[in-house]
Amino acid sequence: MSIYKVSQIARYVREYIERDRILADLYLSGEVSNLTKSAAGHYYFTLKDGDAQIRCVMFKPATGAEALTHGAAVVAHGRVSFYQQRGDLQFYADLVQPEGVGELHMEFLRLKAKLEEAGLFDPTRKRSLPAFPKRIAVITSRTGAVWHDIQKIIGRRYPLVEIVLVHAAVQGDQAPGEVVAGLKLVNRTPGLDVVIVARGGGSMEELWAFNDERVARAIYGCRVPVVSAVGHETDFTIADYVADLRAPTPSAAAEIVVPDRRELKDRVRTFEGLLHEALTARVEGAREQVRTHELRLARLAPDVAMRRQRVDELTRAATAVMRRELALWREQIKGRMTQLGALHPGNTLNRGYALVEQALSGALVTKRAQVASGDALYVQVSDGRFAAQVSGDGPPPPRRAAKRGKRATRSEEAAGQQKMML
Repeated sequence: MSIYKVSQIARYVREYIERDRILADLYLSGEVSNLTKSAAGHYYFTLKDGDAQIRCVMFKPATGAEALTHGAAVVAHGRVSFYQQRGDLQFYADLVQPEGVGELHMEFLRLKAKLEEAGLFDPTRKRSLPAFPKRIAVITSRTGAVWHDIQKIIGRRYPLVEIVLVHAAVQGDQAPGEVVAGLKLVNRTPGLDVVIVARGGGSMEELWAFNDERVARAIYGCRVPVVSAVGHETDFTIADYVADLRAPTPSAAAEIVVPDRRELKDRVRTFEGLLHEALTARVEGAREQVRTHELRLARLAPDVAMRRQRVDELTRAATAVMRRELALWREQIKGRMTQLGALHPGNTLNRGYALVEQALSGALVTKRAQVASGDALYVQVSDGRFAAQVSGDGPPPPRRAAKRGKRATRSEEAAGQQKMML
């Protein structure tokens, strides 16, 4: 016989209950009673009908808690578990709505609350759309009117963009999987700037594929901004809350993701005018600065005319000085030339002197002792030279007259020297 502890059985019961798929995710309807709210903001109440009752707890934050009043008939979503400390079977509610609300709406509110708590709706993570996209992906059915409307509107507004269709079913059991596959394909395709997830209007059941948690998480994980354009303006889906931007209709999404070329033309013309005005003002300002600088330069510039006149005066003075110096140099050179001319051997010969050379050695005869009788000589006079021969010592030079002084005149001396040479 096995003996178990109470805690062992309690834990076994809790684990057994929590393994049950029905009890882990169910909707429960009943009348609210024994309602209390703790200081922490948690709600404790009992749901009952004519035959049974179950204790319930709803922790903060409590979606739909405003529907909890004594005696109210509500539908709650949650799970059943076993509270070991008190030994109570409890229903843990995460969503409460008044009775009469449809099951799909309840599921929508439940998933919305779950994903919001998980941070998928956080506005700080939402990305802005590119101002001038080059490639846009559209996830929708190729056979629907939505695809043709988006093509038409984008082609009219901004024909420069390339539109890439990613076909997916947008209704039925296969739709969530195909939309998720389309978003994954977008993540693998380079060069895409934005993606539109689009479907036309319909009932809540027809739009339910866009309330699927898989679709919501795929939109959240998309690498490019996502525009949700599902249904009409009054239709809201989970995809709208997760997407970076919600468009009220697919046509509105086509207008949102691209600029209008007519508006761009108007803006270009406006900017052109503003640029022209700015450039004109800048050029005028620059011209005014140039004029100001010209006047300033004119005031600060040297007196060129006065400097030119002064240069002319200095040039004339320098020219006059140079002329005087040149004239002086010419006179000095002329005097030196006269002196040099007087000392030139040729001029000396013109005055009656002669040069006597020995015929054999070519030595110049300057003394009587250099020659002897019979020596051959050459005699150079002013107009040429001739040969001569020494015949003797020759007569002695004449005695100078006393009245003429100690020195003979230059002409007599020259004549005597010439006779001596001969």
